[in-house]
Parts: sequence; C-alpha cells; structure tokens
Amino acid sequence: MGSALVPTTYNDKVVRQFLAAAVFWGIVGMAVGVLAAAQLAWPALNFDIPWLTYSRIRPLHTNGVIFAFGGSALMASCYYVVQRTCHTRVFSDKIATFTFWGWQAVLVSAVITLPLGITQSKEYAELEWPIDLLIAIVWVAFGVNFFGTLVKRRIRHIYVANWYYGAFIIAVGLLHIVNNIAIPVSLGKSYIVYSGAVDAMVQWWYGHNAVAFFLTAGFLAMMYYFVPRQAERPLWSYRFSIVNFWALISMYMWAGSHHLLYTALPDWVQSVGMIFSLILLMPSWGSAANGLMTYNGVWYKLKTDPITRFMVMALVFYAAATFEGSMMAIKSVNALSHYTDWTIAHVHSGALGWVAMITIGSLYAMGPRVFGQSEMYSTRLINVHFWLHVGGTIMYVFAMWTAGVTEGVMWRKTLPTGSLAYSFMDSLRAIHPFYIIRAMGGGLIVGGMFVMAWNMWRTYAPARVSGIEPVAIPQGA
Repeated sequence: MGSALVPTTYNDKVVRQFLAAAVFWGIVGMAVGVLAAAQLAWPALNFDIPWLTYSRIRPLHTNGVIFAFGGSALMASCYYVVQRTCHTRVFSDKIATFTFWGWQAVLVSAVITLPLGITQSKEYAELEWPIDLLIAIVWVAFGVNFFGTLVKRRIRHIYVANWYYGAFIIAVGLLHIVNNIAIPVSLGKSYIVYSGAVDAMVQWWYGHNAVAFFLTAGFLAMMYYFVPRQAERPLWSYRFSIVNFWALISMYMWAGSHHLLYTALPDWVQSVGMIFSLILLMPSWGSAANGLMTYNGVWYKLKTDPITRFMVMALVFYAAATFEGSMMAIKSVNALSHYTDWTIAHVHSGALGWVAMITIGSLYAMGPRVFGQSEMYSTRLINVHFWLHVGGTIMYVFAMWTAGVTEGVMWRKTLPTGSLAYSFMDSLRAIHPFYIIRAMGGGLIVGGMFVMAWNMWRTYAPARVSGIEPVAIPQGA
C-alpha cells in the first residue's frame, strides 16, 4: 500500500547527460573534421606537429562524429524513448550511470590515443585492445539496461522504435567483438587474428554494418519515434515499418563486400555485395517514404517549425544517399567512383544530411522535455542552425561530388599510346578549389553546432535555478 503512494518517475538525468555530451562531442568532432578538410586544402596547417598530421586527426574526426556525437545521441534518445514507450523507469539507474561515464571514458581515451598514433589501423575500429574491451563492457551493460527495461514494460506492445534500437544494440555488439579479436603484445599494441583478404572481408563486414546498424538502424529508431511526435500524427503505416525492419536487418549484413570491388576478394563475393546493395534500396526507401508520408496533411509545419524542417530534410537525404549508395555498388559505376572524392560526398550526404539532421531534430524535440520546459529557448536560433547546416552540407557534398567525378574521369583518361593523360598532381590541382569549398561548408556546420549549444544552454537555464521536476509515468497504462 505504501509503495503505491510513491509516484514512479522516468530517469531523465541520464538522458540530459548524454544529450549534453552529444552536443559537446558534435562540436569537437566536426571542428576536427574542418581542420582535416583545411589541411587537404592547405597542408601547412599541420604546423609540422606529429599529432596534428592528417593521418592522425582523420580517425579522430570519424570516431568523434560517429561514436562520440552519434553514439551519445543514440544513447540519449534510446533511454528517452524506451522509458516512454514502455511506460516504466529504466531497468537500472546504476547501470545507466555506468553507461554514461563508461562511454565518456572510451571517448576521452580515443582523444588521447589516436593523435599519439596508437591505433589498429582499421577503419572505424582504430582503437586499441584495452579500449575495445571497455567498449564491449559498456555496450553489454547498455544492452542489459535496454532489454531489462523492455522486460519490465507495463504495456504488452513493443513499439517499432524499440525494434530498431534492439537490432542496433545486438548487431553493433556482435560486429565490434568479432572484428576486434586480437592478440595483445603490449598495452598499446595488438595484432588482429585475421590476415590478408580475410581481414579485409571481416573489416568491411564490420565497417559497412557499422553504417547499417549504428548509423542507420539506430537513427531510424529516432525517426520512428520523433517524426510522428513532431508531426502530431500517427505513423503513416505501422505495418510497413515492421516489414521494412525485417527486410533491412536481413539484407544489410550481406552488402559489406561492395567496399572491396576490384580487389583481391573473390569475384563472387563482390557480386553478392553488389546484388544485396541493390535490393537494400527497397527497405531504405520504404522507411524514408513512411516518415515523409507521416507529414501528409501537416506539410504547413515546414513553414512554421524548424524542427520539422530538420526531420523532413533528413529523410530526403536518407532517400538520396541510399539510392546513391546502391548505384555506386554497381561494378561499372564503382569503376569510376572507387577511391575518389565521390565516395566522400556519398558518406557525408548520409552523415551530414541524414544522420546529423535527424539527430539534431530529435535532440531539439526532446531537449525541452528533459529540461522541464515547454519549448526550446529560441525557435529563431533553431531556424538559424537549420540554414547554416543545410548550406554547409550542400556546399560540402556538391564540392566533393564535382571533385570525385573530375578525379574519376582524369584517372581513366589515356593517350593513344596507352599511357595516362594526366598525372596525379594534375588531378590534385584540378580539384583544389573544391577542397576549399568543402572546408568552408564544414565551417558553417560547426557554426550551427555552436548555435545549438547556446540554445540548449539557455533552455536548461531555468531548470538550473529551480530544479527539474521528475516526469511521472502514466498510471494505469
């Protein structure tokens, strides 16, 4: 009887912590990316300092934006969504606290080790074995907390966003552990157990499925919760979302070998990667269409609500980037795009257009709720952020598209004698102006993140003074 009188509340403290971390690491990771882009345009900007060389700050940038910014945002939204869709408090407050501080320890370790050159030299998996072990421990704890919350849910139904979060947690854990099996030889050095073409295959099974389950499934979970909430309408087709879920997770695992076209990998493996990459277009466009169609009848929100603009533009970029990825997996197209900046354009069309925009929109949507406010401090600043981000993304992507096609055409051009018509330096001089445009676009994006940080800080200000009231879980659900 006594326990029934004590109201149960959500644990939004861990959500606020991860939200703040996402904004902070977003600024850091993207600023490092601007420095890397600037170094490609003006190489002297490494200042002859070893830990500022491009080869060391580039993995710092990718880890910063994927795992620090993206990872913190995913954990923030996951803890936010799973409690509200299950109508129960998170399974364990202590585990929630551990996942936050454990994940931040991973990120700080990356900031220290990568500039020092302590690395496994594996794309998106550069961190050495002690940090890999910590990642595995934190990730398992995160999984226990998520699935434990699902088990104690107060309603029978499991909302589709939680399906995507669950797949994201299970698959990323599996990918991380298998790809990072290594033999340590010292505290800062280890050797991967795989070798040659097998190592390449395992790495890009991991690398592309990090895109699939970290940068797609997790952020689709955000989309499936926050888009209907922001549109104030039910999801266009709930059944369609489940079909897309099973299609996506069953096909994505097979597509990684399209990163290794025209390499020593067996040709049939390359073909399997190409075929599944083409099939993947269907569930990818299905999710994009489901999100966009949810706005049917409320398209006027694009005029009045900048958060809606972020979400709609994210879905447009998701549809465009997935189409482009499927086309680039075709061998004849890949013969032109491989190793060029077209690949960089594609990656950032997805990263800045889809991932960053759905993340920013979702953080703006849940920020006031976890800060105990009715709305963000300034809608006008959200609008400023939107145009800075969109403008920077378009500058970046179009510059790299142009540079990539220019490189591909110049590298393939031959003289009647069979020799190359252009040297590598000729192609580098031709694309140099586009590298400058890319750096400028990145600067706009970082500027937008500073605007977001200020807006979040001002939104949080009243709560710092008065304290944040706990959010009660609906009773009788």
